[in-house]
Formats: sequence, C-alpha cells, structure tokens
Amino acid sequence: MTDSGYRWKSILVSLGVMAIWLGLFVRLGWLHLGPNTSLKAKVERLHHLDMELTSRRGRIFDRRGNLLAQDLPTKDIHIDPKVLQSNRTTRIVSVHLERLLGVPRAETLARANKPNRRDETIARNLTDAEAGKVLRLRMPGVFARSSEKRHYPLENEACHVIGFSNAEGVGSAGIEQRYDDMLQGRSGLRKSQRDGRHRELYTRRTLEILPEAGADVHLTLDQTIQHYAERGMDHAIAEYHCDAAWTIVEDVRTGQILAMACRPAYDLNAYPASTAEQRRNRAVSVNYEPGSVFKTLTVAAGINEGLIATNDVFDCEMGRWTYLGRPLKDFHPYGELDVTGILRKSSNVGAAKIAVMVGEKKLDTYLRAFGIGRRTGIELPGEEAGLLAPVNRWSKLDITRIAMGHTVAVTALQILNALCCIGNDGILMQPYIVSKVVDANGTVLAEHRPRAVGRPITERTARLMREMLVSVTQPGGTGTRAAIEGYAIAGKTGSAEKLENGHYSKTKNMASFMGLIPADKPQIGIVVVLDNPHPLRTGGVSAAPVFRCIAEPVVHYLDIRPADASDTLHYVPAPDGEGWEPAPEGAVDVP
Repeated sequence: MTDSGYRWKSILVSLGVMAIWLGLFVRLGWLHLGPNTSLKAKVERLHHLDMELTSRRGRIFDRRGNLLAQDLPTKDIHIDPKVLQSNRTTRIVSVHLERLLGVPRAETLARANKPNRRDETIARNLTDAEAGKVLRLRMPGVFARSSEKRHYPLENEACHVIGFSNAEGVGSAGIEQRYDDMLQGRSGLRKSQRDGRHRELYTRRTLEILPEAGADVHLTLDQTIQHYAERGMDHAIAEYHCDAAWTIVEDVRTGQILAMACRPAYDLNAYPASTAEQRRNRAVSVNYEPGSVFKTLTVAAGINEGLIATNDVFDCEMGRWTYLGRPLKDFHPYGELDVTGILRKSSNVGAAKIAVMVGEKKLDTYLRAFGIGRRTGIELPGEEAGLLAPVNRWSKLDITRIAMGHTVAVTALQILNALCCIGNDGILMQPYIVSKVVDANGTVLAEHRPRAVGRPITERTARLMREMLVSVTQPGGTGTRAAIEGYAIAGKTGSAEKLENGHYSKTKNMASFMGLIPADKPQIGIVVVLDNPHPLRTGGVSAAPVFRCIAEPVVHYLDIRPADASDTLHYVPAPDGEGWEPAPEGAVDVP
C-alpha cells in the first residue's frame, strides 16, 4: 500500500476516535446541562438520606434507684439487594452471614431477591463485636445501623409487674404497657446524603432534629423484698407442688406495693418463648373464692356494729349447723367458742352466726367499704374486680356462705388491702405501685402519694381485730406455721374448694394466708395464695409456711424491731473522759 493510503487510513481512524470522544462529551454535557428531570430525580433518590433517629425508651427503677429496665445500644445488619444482584455477590454474602451470624442462607437469598429494594434487615440487636465481624469483610451492599434493645437485669424477677416491650418497641405487658405513652420518647429526623456504600456524607447534612428520650418510671417495689418474695414462690412450687402461686407485700400505712411475685414466671429478655399463662399476673387478674380469710371482714363488721364483743360465746354446734334446711359444717367439731376462738379455730358455723346477726344489707355495706367487688385501681393492666353480687340478688342462704368466703370472689390485692385497712387503724388506703414518672430533663410528670379512700371500721375495732388475729398464729391456732420467733403476727388462714363445671371439687382447692407484722403497730402486710397445693392442702399447712419464708427475711431487712427487744441503750461520756458509758435512766440520746 502506498504512503498516501496509510495516511488516509490514519486520518479516518483519527476522525472516528474524535467522533467517539465528541459524542461522549456531548452526552456528558447533556447529562449535566440538559433537563433530564427523571434521571436526576433517580440519582437524587439514590443519594438522599432520610434517617429516623430512634429515641431511647425510658427506664424503670425500683424505690431505691435500682435499674429494672433500660435500652442498650445495639447494631442491625442490613443488605442492599440491588447492589448484591448487580455485583453477583448474593450467594457468597449469604454464606458469610450464615457463618458469622447464623442467619440461614435461604433467608438471606430470599431477602436479596428483591431488586427494587435498597434496604432489607438481616439481623437485629447485635453487639458491636458481632456486627464488627461482618463489617470487617467490607462486603458491598452489606451495612449496619445503630439500634437499641430492651434489657431487663432481673430477668424473671418482677416480670409480671415490669412487663416487656416488643420488637417494635411497644409496651405489651405490665408497667411497660400501662405507661407506654410516657416511656416512649420522640423520634428525631436527619436529612443528609450518602455515598455508594450507604455511608453518610456528613458535610451534606441539611437537617437534624435530635430525639427526645422517654420518661423514667420509678416504682414502689423494693428489689430486695421482691427477691425474698420470688424465693418464697419457688419454695411454694417445690414443696407443695401447686399449679400456681402468688404473693404481695404491701406497706400498711401508705398502700405502697413493695413486692408482687407469681408463679409460673418467665424471662423478660426471652418473652417470645413464654406462654400466656406464664405472663398472667395472677396477683391482680385471678378471681378466686378466698375461704376462711374472709371471716376477718365478717367479724370486723360485727365488732364495729357493736353486736358482738371479743369474749362473746357462740355455740358452734359441734361442727354441724342447719340453717334454712341446709347444713353448714366445720372442718373440726367445736362446741362453744368465743369470737376470738372462732377466728383462731376458723369456725364456719361461728362466722355464719355472726353474719346473720349483722344482716345482709349491713354486711354488704361493710364488704364494699373494704373494697370487695371493685378494682383497687392499681397501675397495672388486667386487674379484675372480684365478684360480690348486689345484695338484692343474694339467696337466703348466701349470707352464711359469704361469711366464710364462699359465693364471693376476690383478687389477692383486694383481700390484702382490706387486711392492711385493719392494720392501719381502720383507714383504707389506695394501693399503688408507681411512685413517680420523671422526664429526661428531671421534670416530674406524674407523682403518686399515699391516699386514704375510706374508713370502714373504727380504730378501736381495728385494734381488737389485730389482738384476736394474733391468736391464729399462736399455739392452738390454725396458722402456727406462719409464726416468727420474737414477732407477733396478726394473720388468718384460708382454704376453699375450687369450682369446676359449676360444682365444688373434692380434690382441688385454693389455700391462702395473710398477715400483719408486727401486730401491735403493723408496718407490712403479706398475702400468699397457692392454687391447688398437694398433698398438704389447707392454708395453715401450706400457705402459712410460705408466708414465714417471705416474712422472716423481710422483717430483718426492714429492721422491724422484735416484740421482746430490749430498750435502746443511751450513752454519755465516761467520768474519766475516756470512752462512753450507759446513761442514767431518762437521759437523752448522744448526738
């Protein structure tokens, strides 16, 4: 080929290359300078970042500031399906995620098979170390986001009171549910831009509204007392093989709930594995026939009306009394018993005769004044009101059955609060379990204080009732197994056959014991309820020992002084100026 031929070929190739470059420059100029509205919008969407800044859920504390619930910072692992598919790395990414996080390959592949999606969550609530193993591989299309996980340090203790918030951060039981609106904070918002790896370009941030943390809830529960209550419930299940058990510890003078425990229980940190029965707070949601503990209210009504005195004697008919043609029996046959003896021996016949003296209308009035038949209003979801039929619907026989805790139903909180009324000189308090709610700035949003809601009986009646109830835990009484050396306990046992298919079961029953400590000036009240204990079935031989198991460490923890404790010694400087010596009688305390 001639030189001119080579020259023309070179010119043509050069012109072709120039044409290609010119086309590229024209296209580039068009992309940058032309309208391209839809294309620009698509690019903008790819780089635009609208991030919701999650708020920290409020914490829950006990009365002494011990933490019961809080949010912990975690990481969530996400994938970008479009990136994985365009890079053809879906399969290798699924292998790594299964190896590092245990996420099944099939799950990752299914989530990645969404080419129109840019964000799919693969794993939630990972620690920094767990997320770091994934991020260190620098796999395109795999990234992490900060999140939070609810944590409950006590695990299953106080689970029925605290409750839990679900995976979406919504309170779903207990205090978490009741105070969800206050515990929930306000989410924030961040508007910014991100690069191809989903990393924020901090210099392009245009808006940031910081989140507001939720308010903290402070409970009246005492973590130590709660632990003793939980231990008592474990003892009840192990020793008396009951189907369920529950207990409450209440401050007599204020109505504050110091402990509330139930069995079965569940781990709040693993709530998805629990059943509805395990999550049920039986202390406020189970209506049951209380049995003989109810005689306390019957006798209190008779004393307060002035119809009976503590030493009045009743013929208990040797354990069988016929009223309106229907027999009423005692567990043991008794002849004559005074009123104190009726409580000490738990005579059905004696209690029924007192109720007949009081009369239907007055007995109904007293029971309702004690809070029977209505909710207490405690700040927990699922509270039942018990069952006390209107007096105009009582049969002629009902008054003798209600007197001993049959044909009436209560919750454990109702009957304990009524007993605490007797311990509080006849003043009925509003029970409560939340002391205050405080926002992130320290402002008190809600505060609960002791509140009296009625006075069913006089101070004199309350004192006489406590004196009589002490005999229940002394030799000869039905509750001797509740006794604690050095302390006078005013208590009452209870046993009631369970209703099944409209008939009373001969093999299943509810056993209970409730008591006040110390009897002369009560500080705490405790109720223990056992559902179908066996083989020991009555409240005196099953619930009473569980009461002692809880009460004994509690009285020492609260430093409640024994009845036989010696007087406090007072000291003054010794005459020689060295040390101290007991002061003469009548001297004052040394500062």
